Amino acid sequence: MPIFKAGFSGHAVKFSPFFESRLVVATAQNFGIIGNGRIQVLDLDPATGAMAEFCAFETSDGVYDCAWSESHESLFVSAIADGHVKIWDCALPPTSNPVVSFKEHAREVHSADWNPVRRDSFLTSSWDDTIKLWAIDRPSSIRTFREHTYCVYTASWSPRHADVFASASGDCSVRVWDVREPVSKLTLHAHDLEILSCDWNKYDQCLLATSSIDKSIKIWDIRNARMPVIKLEGHSFAVRKVKFSPHRPSLLLSCSYDMAVCLWDYQAEDSLLARYDHHTEFVGGIDMSVLVEGLLASTGWDELVYVWQHGTDPRA
Repeated sequence: MPIFKAGFSGHAVKFSPFFESRLVVATAQNFGIIGNGRIQVLDLDPATGAMAEFCAFETSDGVYDCAWSESHESLFVSAIADGHVKIWDCALPPTSNPVVSFKEHAREVHSADWNPVRRDSFLTSSWDDTIKLWAIDRPSSIRTFREHTYCVYTASWSPRHADVFASASGDCSVRVWDVREPVSKLTLHAHDLEILSCDWNKYDQCLLATSSIDKSIKIWDIRNARMPVIKLEGHSFAVRKVKFSPHRPSLLLSCSYDMAVCLWDYQAEDSLLARYDHHTEFVGGIDMSVLVEGLLASTGWDELVYVWQHGTDPRA
């Protein structure tokens, strides 16, 4: 299976929604604490099984997240530690990039998510406690959402509704928003400790997964949010990210500061299907390919990017 040495610590990895063999990786020098950043577009060679850099863009601060455009195959957005939000075009040379640069967040930008339904807009969330809505053809953000009282680690669009998203915060709450409404629609006190990630089920518009520094993953039905549908335990440190499968409704992937990537089926009696211990440092990013069922990717503070098929050894 392909392995790539990024050179900086990995914080996010995303498969292209247009090309089976393409990924983008967000990295940061010195674990993102201080130093430069880099965005790398990688291509898989199906003939040799190798993973090689297609292009790279340097930034003056660490890159914490990235997301491909859902409408332009060569565009992606990055979330940068100095508060910038930058859009890049991997079809253009580095001297022509970034194609757009915004600076509105007052602190680190921690997540970026492109709208899969209304494909001209995207979200960013920040340690300044806000979420911002953007469009690629606008010179500034369209709206700022300000209800959280601590860092917003993730903002995630609904895969079914163009105007609905969820946000996960260090204030121990998840909020569900409709951009047409002046305030959030739902506040969910999902964990007793900071919530690092959230993601929507791709097949059920009411199911939402959350992960926390309390080491757990919870799945919620937002129609009846008093209790989680299930609580998944198996990680031994904070669960950094959680991601629902685009192919199977009960499958989800997680990564943790325990250096593991776990695959779960929350409807199975034994919900932990696989535990991958291929990283030697904190795992910062995971993804599941939309175009190839069972194809997984991860990146971590060990500066490595792995791509593998579920059921195989990522290190093989």
